[in-house]
Amino acid sequence: MTKPVSRALVDAFYEAYAARDLDRVAEFLADDVKWTISGPVDLLTFCGTRQGKSAVLDMMQRVVPQVFSIFSFVADALLIDGDRVATLNRLSARLNGDNRVITYRLAHFMRFRSDKVVENLSLIDSFDAVEQLLGHHIGFDDVAAPDERGLIAV
Repeated sequence: MTKPVSRALVDAFYEAYAARDLDRVAEFLADDVKWTISGPVDLLTFCGTRQGKSAVLDMMQRVVPQVFSIFSFVADALLIDGDRVATLNRLSARLNGDNRVITYRLAHFMRFRSDKVVENLSLIDSFDAVEQLLGHHIGFDDVAAPDERGLIAV
């Protein structure tokens, strides 16, 4: 049986995470943490899966700032069920290069073990994020025509 995670611990994690205090965030990560962010890796290079505390911290410290500078992270809703945590969040950041502000929704699905994050799956509203990153609406006119089998690559 796994030990339930406390609300106080989850709140402390998100306080450090929202503040981008990576020294404090590191205290909440298991050495073997698996951190996955779904999204288009070609445009949002921090997307993908990182395995291990050092890889996750490197992504937060080095890779994310190559794309944008986060200035707000708000957890709008939080649900704790035993050792699992789900949150609905809003992230706001300034893009590198032109300082445009983008903001999008994302959800975290985390699992804790011995009061440490061992797994995180982040599902971002990548369509919204990419439209803001590119600076224009992506419409159906932008989609390629079907191939000879009637398939469209997205």
